[in-house]
Amino acid sequence: MPYVEVRGNSIRVKWWSGEYKLDADGKPTKKKRYESASGPEPGVPFADEGEAYTYGLDRESDVRNKRNRRKPDAPLGMVDYVDRWFEEAGLRVNSNRTNKSRLNSVIKPYWAQWTVEEITPVDYDAFRRYVTGKYSHNYSKNVLGLFKMLMDDAVVKYKLREESPIVEQRRRGLYKKRQTRRVKKRLPIEAVHQVAVNAHTVWGFTGWTYIWTIAFTGARPPGEMFGLQRGYCSPYWPQSEPDEELREEAMQRYEALHAMRVQYQTYVADQKPVLAAPKYDSWRTLVMPPFLHEMHGALLASHDKPWAFLSVMGKPLLGTDFDRDYWYPIRDGAKERNSGPRYARWARPAMPAVPEMAGEDIYRLRHWHKAKLDEAGDIPRVAVEGRLGHELPGVEGVYSEVTVAMEERIVEYLQGVWEKEVVGAGLWTPVFPIPLPDDLVKAAPPLFSGLPVLEYE
Repeated sequence: MPYVEVRGNSIRVKWWSGEYKLDADGKPTKKKRYESASGPEPGVPFADEGEAYTYGLDRESDVRNKRNRRKPDAPLGMVDYVDRWFEEAGLRVNSNRTNKSRLNSVIKPYWAQWTVEEITPVDYDAFRRYVTGKYSHNYSKNVLGLFKMLMDDAVVKYKLREESPIVEQRRRGLYKKRQTRRVKKRLPIEAVHQVAVNAHTVWGFTGWTYIWTIAFTGARPPGEMFGLQRGYCSPYWPQSEPDEELREEAMQRYEALHAMRVQYQTYVADQKPVLAAPKYDSWRTLVMPPFLHEMHGALLASHDKPWAFLSVMGKPLLGTDFDRDYWYPIRDGAKERNSGPRYARWARPAMPAVPEMAGEDIYRLRHWHKAKLDEAGDIPRVAVEGRLGHELPGVEGVYSEVTVAMEERIVEYLQGVWEKEVVGAGLWTPVFPIPLPDDLVKAAPPLFSGLPVLEYE
């Protein structure tokens, strides 16, 4: 109901506008937004309280019957709206890159001739059928989710429509088979070992260490692996940690453990390298079994570059076509290659394919790490998920924490897996290129200076 205020000779009426106040992120809150007037027309005051109250009732009637929406001077085209929305979305660099591709490839071409307010539920259903019929399930899901964001903001944030054309209702009528996840192939450690052997053939000791680092830490490839700097590897960290408070805490906590720090990821956005926070801002410390710590020590002793993992040419991996030149030959095998004395570095023997990894992305090794930790049976879920950069939902996530005892158990278990299932099984391992003592490796400077100047998000 409208509310009438009398102040001296002035009469004012307030009524609910039908809208809610927005928070800093542009999302509606529970606080109602009110409008007010001091007369039926500008410069003309209300004659009495009754006239003001009636005026307020009329405005509330407009709200209920949706006659109060402020319309733009001219209908806004979808292409212009999409461009404006993208500029103001304020998303992370990596999200901007993927969303920009979906907007330019699918959404803008399809709705090029439409205005924002003329899209109906029937029109949206046609768009949904077009997208799901042309693209894969996951890509379609992402495109339709992005379009829903556009329409929700058009209603709530920008007031360009009365309601979204996306009508969500329970399934009825024709039964549609539920989408199922692809069944993962069993991945024994012998297959992971063959991947590492192939990586050694393609890439030398760097490739060998790269594969086992993913498999025994669960670090995300390629971003977190490409972005791993020398100073955040276990031979240097935590002594090399630039944050004084974190350094003191970590040196006390990991006095008897080896650990690497996931501080950055790196990727290419808009044709330039970007140094960014890890996915979901999942900064974390990963304790490492002794065998992997020794690998990292030997690897870093073999070069003086700031990045831990370098290409065959000794350059940052970010400048390579990693899938084509590294992962696909490692996974699928390759014939012998003899390039002659001038290009001897490119020569390599034949490599067998790894059938268990056929068609798989290198990310499959991260999944293998999760399954391997689950096999132990006595490692708490909070420690496993925290190691992967995930947060537990609900009360469990609020009250649980990773203790040193949990991390010690992880190290003990992973070292046991290596000694029993790789070394104990007689599987091949390479000779370390420069097996320097641990104290000499730690004495080397962490080379934070000389890093490429990249944008930090």
